[in-house]
Amino acid sequence: MKITIKDVAREAGVSISTVSKVINDAPTISDATKIRVKEIMEELHYQPNSQASNFAKQKTNNIIFLTKLEPRIAFSNPHMFEIMCGVQTILGAKSYNMSFTGARSKEEALSIAKDAIERKRADGIVVHGSATSKELAELLVNEAFPHILIGKPRFRSPVCWIDINNCISGEMAATHLAEYGYTRIAFVGGRKEDEISTDRLLGFTSAMRENGLSVPEHFIKHGTYTKESGYQLTMELLDAPDKPEAIICENDKIAYGVMQALDERKFRVPGQMSVISFDDFPLSHMIEPPMTVVDIDVYDMGIQAGRLLLQKIRHPLLQVQYYTTLPKLVVRETTCRKKTF
Repeated sequence: MKITIKDVAREAGVSISTVSKVINDAPTISDATKIRVKEIMEELHYQPNSQASNFAKQKTNNIIFLTKLEPRIAFSNPHMFEIMCGVQTILGAKSYNMSFTGARSKEEALSIAKDAIERKRADGIVVHGSATSKELAELLVNEAFPHILIGKPRFRSPVCWIDINNCISGEMAATHLAEYGYTRIAFVGGRKEDEISTDRLLGFTSAMRENGLSVPEHFIKHGTYTKESGYQLTMELLDAPDKPEAIICENDKIAYGVMQALDERKFRVPGQMSVISFDDFPLSHMIEPPMTVVDIDVYDMGIQAGRLLLQKIRHPLLQVQYYTTLPKLVVRETTCRKKTF
């Protein structure tokens, strides 16, 4: 026969409401009573109804992970899934459920967040940068709803966010090549208006100045995050009278195109050209020779996001706006010290 809360109350000699308060860890119940009731619960093998407990606490034990979804997102934005796994690791350890929720647009993401808050469908929300908007940030702040944005927003706001410092990533790539003796270093990136591209380029140019090196204007190339763009931009670099000695690629798809162009023009890597990229994703291991990268541990970023959101739930006034997870250099076979004769 199933043991009920009435059975526990009878055996412990207390009221049903007292047992309920013990289950919900109410501060008005003495420690002695809590110990006694918990002993009876254990003896009777009583399992509290978690849904009822959460209802009493006005909790759902549910966290929404909100992002923008579109075709082929797993290929165009694999970072998102690594971040999500990190968040889930923390939430699962604390008995939270994570609801993965996709929106087709930022407007739909705003609508989803409004509905979740109004219907009390979740205790908090993690918003991926692809779903972030000024209107959504204002909603979360005005409603004082526990949240963490993945990625610093491109507008001023008191909203809580964490991000990776991409300027440092660009500095690390440039410094590595400069320490290996290279002076003519090119940067092949994505769109000019992309914030990650802008930050990595800023870090690159800053490190070059610190090392007393100049960067010719035609050594900075912008395109798209595709191997085709990497290939075309590298061909332009190789057709110039003064060619670079090393190339920094903004992601592994661009790097794949860069390597393809170098192979076609019979440049030995790293003998005649050193190449470095960002993110230690599977493609960087598939390129031959194996790619030197500045690795961004986005799984750890997800871990940090999960922890901070739980802190935000416990302490609603907590303000979080900072960079987490430092990048690290992983040296493989596409860079080597410059040969001097």
